[in-house]
Amino acid sequence: TPGIKVVIPSTPEDAKGLIIAAVNDPDPVVYFEPKRLYRTVKGEVPDAYYETPIGKARIAREGREITIISWGAMVHTCLKAAEELEKEGVSAEVLDLRTLTPLDWDAISASVEKTGRALIAHEAPNTGSWAAEISAQIHERLHHKLKGPVQRVGAWDIRQPLFQLEKYYIPDAHRV
Repeated sequence: TPGIKVVIPSTPEDAKGLIIAAVNDPDPVVYFEPKRLYRTVKGEVPDAYYETPIGKARIAREGREITIISWGAMVHTCLKAAEELEKEGVSAEVLDLRTLTPLDWDAISASVEKTGRALIAHEAPNTGSWAAEISAQIHERLHHKLKGPVQRVGAWDIRQPLFQLEKYYIPDAHRV
């Protein structure tokens, strides 16, 4: 799709694959690099040359009862939340969007139709956010498939605090 693309990797493997795809893309690409991933996430990165497709989400965890949609560093928080939900008997699917533009509507739709429920978790405040837009699209397009309203979990609607207070600002697995 022509236009500016926005990518946000959540794994080291996607970080490499998406940066290569961004460099090779004929359109402008905004590449966000969540600094929190530097401190918390480790993973194997293939030596071979490869591209992670821009505009294609990935299912980070299979589930049946609720879809948790996220991107970037927050995907790992959602995976922890899904593990906690599993202990309570709730099967949560975690969908890693990877890119916000273009949005992989097919992946969102397939997952939400399968589970009937959606929660969007992200690091930004909910007001005027990508979560608000994705929630609105799900309600507009899939209202007949939903078992309940789409929920959003984001940071508080305040100025972002200093790094030392980040843990109180950015949602944790318990809030998700």
